Amino acid sequence: MSTISEVDVGTRIDRLLESDLSDRPGFLGAQYDLGLAWIHFPEGSGGLGADRGFQKLVHDAVVAVDAPQPKYEIGYGMAAPTIVTVGTDDQKERWLRPLFTGEEVWCQLFSEPGAGSDVAGLSCRAVRDGDEWVVNGQKVWTSNAHLARWGLLVTRTDPDAPKHQGISFFLMDMSTPGVEVRPLVQANGSTHFNEVFLTGVRIPAEQLVGDLHGGWGPARMVLANEAAFIGRGGGSTAHRLVELARMFRRQDDPVIRQGLADAFIREQIIRLLGRRIRAALRHDGPTVVDPALTKVFAADSKARNGQLATAISGAAGVAGPDPVGRWVQAELINRFTISIGGGTTEVQKNNLAERWLGLPREPWPDKGLPWRDVPRS
Repeated sequence: MSTISEVDVGTRIDRLLESDLSDRPGFLGAQYDLGLAWIHFPEGSGGLGADRGFQKLVHDAVVAVDAPQPKYEIGYGMAAPTIVTVGTDDQKERWLRPLFTGEEVWCQLFSEPGAGSDVAGLSCRAVRDGDEWVVNGQKVWTSNAHLARWGLLVTRTDPDAPKHQGISFFLMDMSTPGVEVRPLVQANGSTHFNEVFLTGVRIPAEQLVGDLHGGWGPARMVLANEAAFIGRGGGSTAHRLVELARMFRRQDDPVIRQGLADAFIREQIIRLLGRRIRAALRHDGPTVVDPALTKVFAADSKARNGQLATAISGAAGVAGPDPVGRWVQAELINRFTISIGGGTTEVQKNNLAERWLGLPREPWPDKGLPWRDVPRS
């Protein structure tokens, strides 16, 4: 039971706010050293071993003075919880601080050309060679791989085991010889997705996270956190849609007004679902909202918002080269990104059906089969 009190946290916050707000790495480093990065993490790992509820005090104080906040979610939101839960003490000491300060950016090396929705079917192989693992394979749809220094890598280490049991989880240096990153140009022109080719990449054995062949557990932890981050939503799209309706003089159209009301209500639902998840986490209790639910709901809302933006602006808005037209185009096209990234909507619905509705699993013909015997396209 932690002895950290609200007064203790307040004193540390006061010390933090004495730091230079213009020095982003320095401020975030001070936050980490004071145990205010993830307040429920152990002492020495960016936390105080305290109640999660105190994190809101830190957040509110930082926001109030417009201080720097961590911005690379794959690092602080997905890698950090995994490393602190199943990583070694040396791994926590080496990676958590620069991960939080943003001095080292992270990416997620999970999906493959033949293993997207079924990540456990991955083919990327790692073979032991002395004190190293030699990795060969390909990953795809890797966000910010071109910016990342480190990657969360899942790879096949035992092809004779069933597919979920022969996977291992590594932390991989993206600057290692044999790593090639190629951008994928999307329909909206952005290139934050990449394909990553791994050819004879050598990873030190001490960068294995968790048990050998036991990587599916840490991988699921990352995927759950990813779904929660995607499902929490971003800024207010509803307000931008209202501005769009005014710009095109559609604010009095009853059908458009109904769509705007729907967008606003959905935005509030996403916000409230996120609040319930965070409240449960702050009190270390079981969440009553599955992150898969927020992800499915957010994906559906994104699609509806894109359709509404198109209905408001018409052909001129969709085809326009100006900033408004580009925003409408992005809203329309990005519906596909959110419905696929972080686990497709179909996969998330299956998870919800099994976990919460008690429905039977879909047929699993390769259950128990060695991975090498599973038919692949």
